[in-house]
Amino acid sequence: MKKQDKSRRRKILGWLFKLSIVGIVILAGVMAYLDAQVRSQFEGKRWALPAKVYARPLELYPGLSLKQRHLIQELEQIGYHRVASVSTPGQYSINNNEMDVFRRYVALWDGSEPAMRIHLRFAEDKVDAIWEDGQPAELARLEPLLIGGIYPAHNEDRQLIQISEAPPLLVQTLVAVEDRDYYDHHGVSIKGIARAMMVNLQKGRMVQGGSTLTQQLVKNFFLTHERTLRRKVTEALMALLLDFHYSKEEILEAYLNEVFLGQSGRRAIHGFGLASQYYFGKHISALNAYEIATMVGLVKGASYYHPKRHPERATERRNVVLQIMREQSLITPYQEKVWSMKPLGVVEYSSYQRVEYPAYLDLVRRQLREDYAEKDLTSEGLRIFTSLDPIMQRQAELAVEKRLDQIEKGYKITTGSLQAAVVVAGTESGEVQALVGDRNPRYFGFNRALDASRSIGSLAKPAVYLSALRSRQYTLTTPLDDDLVTVQGTNGKVWEPQNYDKKSHGIVPLYQAMAKSLNQATARMGMHVGLSHVADTFVDLGIKKRPPEYPSILLGAFEMNPFTVAEMYQTIAASGFHTPLKSIRGVTTADGQLLTRYGYNVVQNINTESSYLLQKAMQSVVKEGTARYLNTQFNPELNLAGKTGTSDSQRDSWFAGFSGDRLGIVWVGLDDNGTMPITGSSGALRVWSDTMLDMPLEPLYPLPTENIVDHWVDPVQNTLSLESCEGTVLISYIKGTEPTEKSECLETDTSGKKSWWNRLFGGDES
Repeated sequence: MKKQDKSRRRKILGWLFKLSIVGIVILAGVMAYLDAQVRSQFEGKRWALPAKVYARPLELYPGLSLKQRHLIQELEQIGYHRVASVSTPGQYSINNNEMDVFRRYVALWDGSEPAMRIHLRFAEDKVDAIWEDGQPAELARLEPLLIGGIYPAHNEDRQLIQISEAPPLLVQTLVAVEDRDYYDHHGVSIKGIARAMMVNLQKGRMVQGGSTLTQQLVKNFFLTHERTLRRKVTEALMALLLDFHYSKEEILEAYLNEVFLGQSGRRAIHGFGLASQYYFGKHISALNAYEIATMVGLVKGASYYHPKRHPERATERRNVVLQIMREQSLITPYQEKVWSMKPLGVVEYSSYQRVEYPAYLDLVRRQLREDYAEKDLTSEGLRIFTSLDPIMQRQAELAVEKRLDQIEKGYKITTGSLQAAVVVAGTESGEVQALVGDRNPRYFGFNRALDASRSIGSLAKPAVYLSALRSRQYTLTTPLDDDLVTVQGTNGKVWEPQNYDKKSHGIVPLYQAMAKSLNQATARMGMHVGLSHVADTFVDLGIKKRPPEYPSILLGAFEMNPFTVAEMYQTIAASGFHTPLKSIRGVTTADGQLLTRYGYNVVQNINTESSYLLQKAMQSVVKEGTARYLNTQFNPELNLAGKTGTSDSQRDSWFAGFSGDRLGIVWVGLDDNGTMPITGSSGALRVWSDTMLDMPLEPLYPLPTENIVDHWVDPVQNTLSLESCEGTVLISYIKGTEPTEKSECLETDTSGKKSWWNRLFGGDES
């Protein structure tokens, strides 16, 4: 029996030895695999950094049209604080019509500006004078508003810091609260595990964990958050390897940048660098002791102790951290007592601050894809500088929100059913200043400004009239027949357009047919000019997809999205000079190296004389036509131009309008393409007016040439006349196309030594 027992023991020991060898080999293999993972990920690019997207920097100069309250709004948006007297960057003060702004350091795509005190004086809603550090200045730029990011799939955002940038007290407090044996263990703390078990047994529940800072970093950086024994063992092994290969400072620096510290909408706030900006509006190096306590307290549960959403919990947790700081002799008992009574001090932003602009970001992302791979946009930390004007954007958003509510109530439309899109751009630069793609401006989804293809209705008419004016066969006073028109199609169908009022208006001067948006006169003229010529004009105006050559295109029976409409009207507003609409000015690396500067690509597609006459005709739309509502809202000296548009069966309400410096396109409609009781005048035009009303606008003066001449004419008879004659108007013509016949009033004018004709041209009138 004894021999058998010994033999059995030898076999068991032999198997155990073999199993041990196998276990050691497997463990060695696992360790080798984990070691490769740790080193490759930790020594390579550790984080995917989203591209940060910025608005335009506000450029201040004497003579700039800018309301003082708009400047205050923008300063508050970019995180400046109002004080009695400025002393540090990020502050501003007001004294009646004068302001002091202590500008922060500004790094842009075309250079940088140092932190500096700027003094401004306002007069009549304009910047009257500027001083920088007491010296008169011609230009001062403020840092641009961060309007969002292009995030990786997990939506993590962080601002990388070096451990040397963090206050020593932050590092000391973090270690004291989360892992007080950090500098004594090798990644896993047996003492810490034992201490946590004792505390949990005493409390009768799980109140303390035994994970070290190194294990926490491994869990967040390398592993998932599943609660399994396998994951816990893997975490411990990787923590040992991490501690073996890297210094305590390197591990701490990674932890400071990795830890999750809150959620802001869809954006996950990671790392103390970004969290200090998000919660306190300051760089991490400027945090004080009780702010540090708040930040360290978030590590235990960033969502549960979120200081903006749960201030009572956050305050309680902060005070626990202050107590630990006192126990570890990091602060004095007196300091703990004083600081535990302090308010949290988190930055309270108003409703229009620290928000993203999804429709505009969508445009930026699409235009960036022409030059950058998606991976670069979501991982390289690029800085994208755009032309978005936060003041203009806010006006557009408010206009959509308030006016759609009013329209729905006034016309008894189902509440919340109307939708809208707005595009605002510079008339000459083509820079997109504002973009709204949904009545909820914070909605990340279908972008109607870029993707809603809808029938453009009467917005097509300027292209039709421009085609006629380009031919030199038509002038602004050419008589047009507004009688019924019938066109037989090749398929046997009859096209018989009617005016909105279902009436015919006889013979009408061309500019009045445009002003009153007469369908019959437009269709008859367009057929005479030729559908191919009209289609050519659409292409010359910037439409990439040539419209089909069938008669109904003359009245806009084809689809375009608001952004494409804006590109077409930009050419009209810029006197025939076309430039593709753009949202990006420049792109730099995370450390400020310029990668791409986006300039202007301007091509003259329409001759200046024809553009001049078209702008004059579109000004008549505002002065006496379908957009005359604007006369009650704006100074007539602005000479605004525009065109209303209503598609078939009133399914779409449009307005395109421009001043000397701003172009705005507005669409209002239903997503199901249903009919509405509103037109372009009663819908989109009102949104356009609300958008532009509070903004500084430059007057529109069509660009003249030596080939443009003005004459007083009788528009009904299309004859030359006198200013003093009844019903005469001053009309512009391309030289050589003006009327040759004289009105009866002119013929009978015998006052003075010389008749009007003789005074103007000399010689005999005959």
